Amino acid sequence: MIKYSHISFPLAVFIFLALVALWLDQLYRPYESINGKGMFYNPDYIIEGVSGIQMNHTKANRRNFSAETLSHYHEENVTRMQQVSFVNSGQGKPVFRLQADIAEIRDKNQNIYLRENVTAIRGTENEKDQITLTTDFLYLIPDESMVITNHAVTISKPGSRISAIGMELDNQTGILQLLSNVKAINFKSSSK
Repeated sequence: MIKYSHISFPLAVFIFLALVALWLDQLYRPYESINGKGMFYNPDYIIEGVSGIQMNHTKANRRNFSAETLSHYHEENVTRMQQVSFVNSGQGKPVFRLQADIAEIRDKNQNIYLRENVTAIRGTENEKDQITLTTDFLYLIPDESMVITNHAVTISKPGSRISAIGMELDNQTGILQLLSNVKAINFKSSSK
């Protein structure tokens, strides 16, 4: 007499359900970093064509922003925006405008990271002291009006251009510090 080992039907169903549960867990596991590059997937919401205003009446500050796409990732508490524009204005302070391909906002708007084709303009076109800064990365601390980078920057002002690696700007005092490899060019206007 030959005996065959067999698995009971309830045990087979249990194993099948356990395998399906593991597969679904892997398939729908949200909010993981992709290749460790800070890229996330499965946002809890996405908004297209967004704009907004933040007012601080005690400091007389106004912050406007707009973006083509806004994605929020709940687990990381990160908001990512694409093709973003920020405008910060306050009483007695020059207008400060920022544009970037990507913005990442963390810690309830306390830390903002701008990446790719970043342009910052302090002042308006009508002002002689308008400053334009271009780089590929900026770190903003809005509550302290600080702008920081350790990447290459180019700063243009009417009649001059400066390039450097690394920069710190205090928008409250208007003090700009260039950290290393500073090169300056002063354009002489030709008068006839």
